[in-house]
Amino acid sequence: MRFYEALGLEPGLMLDAQDLQRRFYERSRQWHPDRRARAGAAEQQKALEMTAVLNDAFRTLRDPVARAGYFLEEHKIVSSKHPPAELLEEVFEMNMALDELRRGDESARPQLIDARDRFVKLLAEIDHGLSALSIQYDKSLRGTPDESLLLAIRGVLDRRQYVSNLIRDVEKELNVHVSN
Repeated sequence: MRFYEALGLEPGLMLDAQDLQRRFYERSRQWHPDRRARAGAAEQQKALEMTAVLNDAFRTLRDPVARAGYFLEEHKIVSSKHPPAELLEEVFEMNMALDELRRGDESARPQLIDARDRFVKLLAEIDHGLSALSIQYDKSLRGTPDESLLLAIRGVLDRRQYVSNLIRDVEKELNVHVSN
């Protein structure tokens, strides 16, 4: 787990934001290329590489969703790419309303606003669930890690991505047709 290692962290899904930032600043100062201006080419290159890794690590690990995705990737648990079955009917109706709005039927706007609001609320619920599963998984690390929790987290992340895309699509169409 290269990002955790670069920042001197134990791999896990829950991190202390202040500790993460402190470690990032410490290691960034340690590896800053300016501190190696008089070093050889190999040492300068190593400093540049470490700086890039530290920046990527901090950017990824400070965001709970990106962190969970990275953690799962490192455990070779990949996305299923299947839409959540419980949302299919609502998504179908939303897509019909989007088509109506694209064709200039403004009467679809309230339905889309309601759909967006429901999806935003659902996204908050998903994030809460992700946090709860992450805490549960990290607690399991004290004994035998519960790999089934990682699969559950993967499902939550997939669902979150799907809902985020729906929100993005609806907001895009609502904003496009407001400015026209």
